Amino acid sequence: MFDFKHIKGDIYGGVTAGIVALPLALAFGEASGAGPIAGLWGAIITGFFAAAFGGTNTQITGPTGPMVVVFAGLVAEITAERNADFAEVSGIIFAAVILAGILQILFGIFKVGQYIRLVPYPVISGFMSGIGVIIILLQASRLFGGAPERGGTLGGIEAIPGAIMNLNPIATVIGFVSLGIVFFWPKSIGKFVPGALAALIIGTLLALPFGADQVPKLVSDIPVFETFGDRFPAFVIPNLDPKLGFLILESAIILALLGAIDSLLTSLVADNATRTRHDSNKELIGQGIGNSIAGFFGAIPGAGATMRTMVNIKTGGMTKLSGMIAGSLLFLIVVALTPLAAEIPHAVLAGILVKVGWDIIDFAYITRSHKGPRWDLILMALVLLVTVFFDLIAAVGLGVFLAALGFAQSVAKEQLEAIGEERFVSFTDEEKAIYDKADGRIRMFEFTGPLSFGAAADIAHRVRQNVKGREVLILDFTQMPTIDVSAVYALQSIIEDAKRENRHVILCNVNAEVRKMLDGLAILSLAGQTDVDITRLQALQRAETYLAGASSGTAEGTVPEGAPA
Repeated sequence: MFDFKHIKGDIYGGVTAGIVALPLALAFGEASGAGPIAGLWGAIITGFFAAAFGGTNTQITGPTGPMVVVFAGLVAEITAERNADFAEVSGIIFAAVILAGILQILFGIFKVGQYIRLVPYPVISGFMSGIGVIIILLQASRLFGGAPERGGTLGGIEAIPGAIMNLNPIATVIGFVSLGIVFFWPKSIGKFVPGALAALIIGTLLALPFGADQVPKLVSDIPVFETFGDRFPAFVIPNLDPKLGFLILESAIILALLGAIDSLLTSLVADNATRTRHDSNKELIGQGIGNSIAGFFGAIPGAGATMRTMVNIKTGGMTKLSGMIAGSLLFLIVVALTPLAAEIPHAVLAGILVKVGWDIIDFAYITRSHKGPRWDLILMALVLLVTVFFDLIAAVGLGVFLAALGFAQSVAKEQLEAIGEERFVSFTDEEKAIYDKADGRIRMFEFTGPLSFGAAADIAHRVRQNVKGREVLILDFTQMPTIDVSAVYALQSIIEDAKRENRHVILCNVNAEVRKMLDGLAILSLAGQTDVDITRLQALQRAETYLAGASSGTAEGTVPEGAPA
């Protein structure tokens, strides 16, 4: 389960990611309506258990923006519905979190994760680069001692001019010293002490002589515990209130799906950074275990966090120990090291995160993308912009949708071009002889690959263009393993057109799967042919017999008794 060969990198990565996760967990907890301590315990529990049981070695799990938005909405709805404060309805709220975790476990068991992995590289590149830009924009004002007044990318952009105009000299110096350390820290020393960890220590030491009123520090974010017992979460008994059952189920499904997508997208980003491959279904099980346990202890749900995962990777994290160390560090901070963590300046974390954001941006693809397909460049840029200015999940959803349309269009174009050609490379001498003897009265169409819905709209028109003057139309399904409903109805149009023009249609080499579709939608009965597993040679022989009958006037060209079968 563990590989201790990378223990040093795992410790550095886990410690740095844990420290970076601290202010985020506190902020997300506050934004969720459950309180900062619920955010901390969310990062601890989901971070530790998702790492231990998940399928992405470098994944750092914890509260994320999309998950907190859904959870906060659930808190607001239930407290308003019951006209009660959070503590009174916490059992109902966390029942949804527990159920969401169970659903994620089921997603993993039933192997739903494999479908979320089908994301094209331009979408991943745009998503990664967008995350990097967001990190830089959100942290830029903190380098000068300021802070965004509202959340989101626009809030971060709005805060930058004010922070520069009213910069805090001490915080600015500390912030840029930290930024300089992470950018220019010698690689020879970095093998032993990563630049991010060095910046954290040096920047904090520089800030020690100054109070929090002079340099913004985490002391303003960390809750004060009156007793030692206050630092531990209380066990929550889930309350499945029947009156709110639909709301609980709906929220659980949204949390489960959102967490799954969020986590597996982060897994893809981690794969790209580490040149490894995650186990998507195992990752969903790990996420589900973490969220289920979090729900029982009043902690807000989490998902794979892209920024914290990249911090872990860039500072040496290589195995799942790094994620467990990050969760354990947060646990130690909560129960024992709160005063020390409170002294970390925001400007130091900002300097570290700006470097992380810079490293996440996919410059390697951006600088070369203009030499590749223009559609991929547009797709990457669109995903990047939507990620930065709208929503991470919506960006990826839009990207995958557009990528799928682009792929369907290119496949359809290739299939339609192939349909317009008469190819005889695979013909035997006997087949070619029959075809030539017909003197242009037979037209054969070979369908290559799965006939897609993209080609279905134009396939009937393409066939009509290429059958003028022909008396027999042969449809060869040798290279068609599957067919969808759109293509089936396109075939129906082809057969109906042929009948209106008194053209004979013969189907050959139809496999069992395609035949089942054609038979189920009554296409075979429309064609008047049941033995569609005949070979191409047999189809040509039938066409020859039909043409001979047509020439002699035998039953208007029907195939006479004893014709080749």
